[in-house]
Amino acid sequence: MRTILVVEDEPQISALVRDYLEHAGFAVVSARDGEGALALARRQKPDAIVLDLGLPGIDGLDVVRAIRRDSAVPIVVLTARGDETDRVTGLELGADDYVVKPFSPKELVARVRAVLRRTEAAARPAERLGVGPLELDLARHRVTVGGRSVSLTPTEFELLATLAREPGRVFTRGQLLDAVHGFSLETYERAIDGHIKNVRRKLEEADPAGASFVRTVHGVGYALEEPGA
Repeated sequence: MRTILVVEDEPQISALVRDYLEHAGFAVVSARDGEGALALARRQKPDAIVLDLGLPGIDGLDVVRAIRRDSAVPIVVLTARGDETDRVTGLELGADDYVVKPFSPKELVARVRAVLRRTEAAARPAERLGVGPLELDLARHRVTVGGRSVSLTPTEFELLATLAREPGRVFTRGQLLDAVHGFSLETYERAIDGHIKNVRRKLEEADPAGASFVRTVHGVGYALEEPGA
């Protein structure tokens, strides 16, 4: 049984989320503040995290930042902060998806299932992809640039793999949303920009030339090309 860590300081909302997740067949552990969330994440190693941003003590965005230092566990942000800046900041820090309060518990469960499917999909095919010094091992969910390892979240990995399967092809944001699954039709397409920004940053940290792999086609979307191509 898969375990979901729910981080929410409002007892009624926490209980509601727990009930729906357990009814969907998940085991649930919960925390009410940032410190407790980080402790449980280290100890329980959950399969996914549902994280409120407005937490007492350590802010939810700081929790995302801390978790992403050593873990690619899928994170669905649950927040009353509907402002575009907060949403994009969460995605840029490494969250995989977000749900804005007030929310549908059924939709939240669907989002959790979706990020877990992306994790499974990344590990299924026994396939390797290569574009110049960039290599993706789809079976092991590993990325290297010039032999240097790059740690990506499941969503970031799936985006990069989608681009790498057809080097040079320009994908629109809508096509990339479809590729990573789980986003409802009304989901903010610019969320892709935050994930792409993360991919570029991580590739550049491994190899200064790596960020130039992902090319922005203004007004259209993104393409993956070998630097110098």
